Amino acid sequence: MQGMRHRGAEADGGGAPSWADGEVAGCDLGDRRLVERLRTLLRQLGAAVGQPLPLACQDWAGTKAAYRFFASPRFGEDAVLAGHFAATAARCAASGAAPLLVVQDTTELVDKWAKPGGQVGLLKRAPIWRRGPEGGGKARPLTQCGLLMHSSLVVTPEGLPLGLAAAKFWTRSRFKGTNALKRHVNPTRVPIEQKESMRWLSGLRAATALIGSPDRLVHIGDRENDIYEFFCAAAELGTHFLVRTCVDRLAVAAGGRGGRTTVGAVMAAVPPAGEHAVGVGAADGTVATARLELRFARVHVLPPWGKQTRWPPLDLTIIHAVEPGRPEGRDRVEWKLATDLPVRSADEAVEKLRWYARRWNIELFHKVLKSGCRVEAARLRAADRLAKLAAVLSVVAWRIFWSAAVARAAPAAPARVALTADEVAALDAAVPDKPRPGAPACHGGGPAKTLGVYLRKVARLGGHLGRNRDPPPGNTVMWRGWSRLADITLGQVLARRCR
Repeated sequence: MQGMRHRGAEADGGGAPSWADGEVAGCDLGDRRLVERLRTLLRQLGAAVGQPLPLACQDWAGTKAAYRFFASPRFGEDAVLAGHFAATAARCAASGAAPLLVVQDTTELVDKWAKPGGQVGLLKRAPIWRRGPEGGGKARPLTQCGLLMHSSLVVTPEGLPLGLAAAKFWTRSRFKGTNALKRHVNPTRVPIEQKESMRWLSGLRAATALIGSPDRLVHIGDRENDIYEFFCAAAELGTHFLVRTCVDRLAVAAGGRGGRTTVGAVMAAVPPAGEHAVGVGAADGTVATARLELRFARVHVLPPWGKQTRWPPLDLTIIHAVEPGRPEGRDRVEWKLATDLPVRSADEAVEKLRWYARRWNIELFHKVLKSGCRVEAARLRAADRLAKLAAVLSVVAWRIFWSAAVARAAPAAPARVALTADEVAALDAAVPDKPRPGAPACHGGGPAKTLGVYLRKVARLGGHLGRNRDPPPGNTVMWRGWSRLADITLGQVLARRCR
């Protein structure tokens, strides 16, 4: 297992080993002092998760240096993330020969302090409902400013995030009137290069080029990623995809008889190949079991009408996992997936469903970035500065996410994979050992000093109770625990210096 470098505990951000070292080793910002400032910022923001820059930097000199770093015109957010991308590629190479899932999604970073016409571009128009006698229950549009971020996160089939493989930030200078345009122009006839949807193809190409093993990669996206050009680009690169569909595409009838039809009509004639049970949460917090009927078939899919002269037809595997009836009190589970990978049995179809379920990891990553690191609370007043801050915090967010996931994926790994000797000593002093039933023990009779043991201690610092029937620690308790551990470790280091 490829882990992270050690996380330093020195107050001055000096030469102590740090987890940030491996994430900046491949950076070229034009000046080694800028690389050192990036390393210091990663350590400071990682030790003060969700706190404003002045608190993380502790003094005016450090805060001013951080502001100058984000305002520098010498580099962009791509250069900030270059070291992390290189570290992601190294972790992927060390992960063996198993498939790697590259999950993509877009999130909005709302800057509530920015106003239209300022240095931060437009994001969207949201209705704001007026209340009271003056409002009359009517909605008025509010123009929100901010950035859009499209991320590509590499995840193992077991759910361990290896890092970002691509990220794109952009903003809008004006609204294009897309809804009004649809009344006059067929959107399928607009070239993909003129749409924001091009971000999906850019992420596909960037991640494939970075990792360098296209046949290992499976690019996963939700219904917004149901783009025919994306399917063709994956075929050209020799890589794979697994996408939830929203379009009933043109297809050739089974056996070539009957001429053209649609994918939905072809799948309606496919008999069920088995069942798959999944847990579904209801609005009242209860969890019900849904039994899905599995259907899969190889279908000859045709391009949309306006693109048939440019793009070729494709042979795709279509997987439908649908509840046969209409349940009460919740929506019916209905997954319709398209992939270029072969599916020969119900077990292989269930495997693809589980791979697609890993798409939720990108949602969790964005939650850590926005709710944990609180990137939207920054007041940097310019889009390029916000993009660089978001790039730095993306690395911090990945580390928090990784620490929560690795405790489940590799609990028996040595603690030095993620912790320094100072941090281990601080955890031993601050959090007493708590044996768990069935856990391995060391020679002294207590629990073995493994990574899982110490990461559970970090989680207990963040408020996780650690009872036998409690679920594994999540991201929220981990980011709180890392912040408290940084303070405790610093106190121990300072106490030794004062002796």
